[in-house]
Amino acid sequence: LSFTLTQLQKDLEEVKVLLEKATRKRVRDALIAEKSKIETEVKNKTQQKSPRKAELDNEKPAAVVAPITTGYTVKISNYGWDQSDKFVKIYITLTGVQQVPTENVQVHFTERSFDLLVKNLNGKNYSMIVNNLLKPISVEGSSKKVKTDTVIILCRKKAENTRWDYLTQVEKECKEKEKPSYDTETDPSEGLMNVLKKIYEDGDDDMKRTINKAWVQSREKQAKGETEF
Repeated sequence: LSFTLTQLQKDLEEVKVLLEKATRKRVRDALIAEKSKIETEVKNKTQQKSPRKAELDNEKPAAVVAPITTGYTVKISNYGWDQSDKFVKIYITLTGVQQVPTENVQVHFTERSFDLLVKNLNGKNYSMIVNNLLKPISVEGSSKKVKTDTVIILCRKKAENTRWDYLTQVEKECKEKEKPSYDTETDPSEGLMNVLKKIYEDGDDDMKRTINKAWVQSREKQAKGETEF
């Protein structure tokens, strides 16, 4: 059965009257339980009569949560770097980074890595992680600087006055794989000689005899050419 708010209020008043007159404990306990039940129903009906109040109650948590949202995280892939005798310096361009609170720019160093996190810059977070640095760095001596539109990561070299040809070990390995077995910037004939030397060193006895024979013939031709000239 569904009761109106008015009916429930009348029932509650009657229960209260009966409760005042009741003397037996069992009857009083039953009336108290019924009174509590009716009061709960009255409360529920009252809330249904005020839908706007319920809406306001639902809105309050949203108002608290909204300011915490800071958007998604962007991975930083573009950077520049150079070095001095003591530091390897990494430059990251982030427009407006100087406007965020200092504590929003965080850098964590290990002996062979660093990771940068910039929080809530124009509604986004920015992250950069570099592992397998070419050489060890001093965690205590490393730091960061925030300039106009730029974050500078200062990695303190553990071994000063040593030159880093690459920023990471992975970069070094990739670049060295790309290099040919001889230096293309040298004289072409010198490059060819380097290749022949390598083949000679790696070859079997037949290969070595073949190369020796070709070498001798080449020298003889050169000698004849010089004489004829």
